[in-house]
Amino acid sequence: RCAMTKNKRLALLLGPACFLLCLLLLQQVFSFPARAAVGTLAWMGVWWVTLPVHTGVTGFIPVLVNSIFCLVSMDSLLAKYANETIFLLIGADLISISWTVTGLDRRIALKSLYLIGPSLTQQIVVWFLVSTGLSMFLPNMVVCAMLTPIALSMLRYVGEDDLYTGKIAPIILVSIAWGAGIGGMGTPLGGAMNLVAIDYLEELIGQEFMYTSWFVHMAPLLLAIVLADCLCLMLIRPRKTNLQGTREYFRNLYHELPSPTRDEKVSLCMFIVVMVLCFTRDLYASYLPGLKPAYAFLVCGILTFVIPKKDGGSLNTWDHASRELGWGLIYMCGGGMAIGAMLSDTGAIEGFSGIISNLPLNGGFGTFLAFSAFTVLLSEISNNTSAAAISIPIVISICEGLGLTPLPYLYTVIAAFNCAYMLPTTIRAIPVGLGLAPKYLLKKGALLTASSIVVAALVGYLLTCFWPAFSSY
Repeated sequence: RCAMTKNKRLALLLGPACFLLCLLLLQQVFSFPARAAVGTLAWMGVWWVTLPVHTGVTGFIPVLVNSIFCLVSMDSLLAKYANETIFLLIGADLISISWTVTGLDRRIALKSLYLIGPSLTQQIVVWFLVSTGLSMFLPNMVVCAMLTPIALSMLRYVGEDDLYTGKIAPIILVSIAWGAGIGGMGTPLGGAMNLVAIDYLEELIGQEFMYTSWFVHMAPLLLAIVLADCLCLMLIRPRKTNLQGTREYFRNLYHELPSPTRDEKVSLCMFIVVMVLCFTRDLYASYLPGLKPAYAFLVCGILTFVIPKKDGGSLNTWDHASRELGWGLIYMCGGGMAIGAMLSDTGAIEGFSGIISNLPLNGGFGTFLAFSAFTVLLSEISNNTSAAAISIPIVISICEGLGLTPLPYLYTVIAAFNCAYMLPTTIRAIPVGLGLAPKYLLKKGALLTASSIVVAALVGYLLTCFWPAFSSY
């Protein structure tokens, strides 16, 4: 007990100590605001890994630091704690809470178990590939928020929902988050970061960049990274571990269930409606420009308080929902976005950019590797969109300075800013906010991060050497 108390005290002190070290040791590289932003990231990283306080509490450190040092506009910083992503998470939470009230979660759990099977290998691969495929057409946060409650319902049913010390739940939920993260590179529809890339590509080639051309150039990179990630998932998965039961057992249990109740159907309809709204956004965006996926989730979540149950009351009550909502996840996710904005607004990321531009690059594999590593790092510490907006102009500038055709390097960078696995920022905050140990994400994600950096660089380099069309539009 005493040792645990000492460890907690040490962890509590280590976070601020890292902040002070960054202020002292980075004077020759960064301005004071940039050093403070990097120090804030280090502080948060230490506390996320050692957990001396709840992860949601750590999410407020950017506000604490900014209130003392006034690094950036406090209004813009606080806005990160109430942006679209936060409302998407709240809406998704409210919908999934209604599943537990109506019993729909048990039906979904059994259906998932008998369709996928109890094999942990199958579970990991299927969830990873499904989330990868969906995120090619939907924002990655939507995909992660959509699939995570389904997987959790399944895990709860078989008693494997321990995200902190369990073996099965952590690997399945990070598979969903990681798959949703990389799938976006497949099409420009995968997220705002790809639309940023499209703008730069069109400016570079002087004409419209067709989505079909995007897919043709990005498909080899996506396929290679998916295969590499699957291999890494098999290497980090727990050995000789499967979900309890057999496929036949779960099939029989599912068929023994009574017919879906009216309340289950309504709860499921809420989920289907929000998915249809997300998938068909292009059809009604001009008529309802404000009804983005995040607000579609929130609207359907609010409706669960309004729609009556068959036996009285409503699908959700505030007393129940407020206890079940993942407030820690919400604040942690807000903190992750806040530190990303702080790093960008203080010029810290530009400082990292200066480092990469000063490297001795000549256009070979080393250049691909440097661009890939730099972009993945940006994506880890900030977000995909910021990484795209910062890395692409730097790559274009360096390539033009070296007399190189920028396109193959840009395709590689696009793959790279869709790859991030280790830090609990953006979509990776979802499993951590639900109880996953951040050190698990850091430890297991390190292999996928290193693999993706090398694979993206190597595939980009080989395609440039042996496929001339890869270097053109």
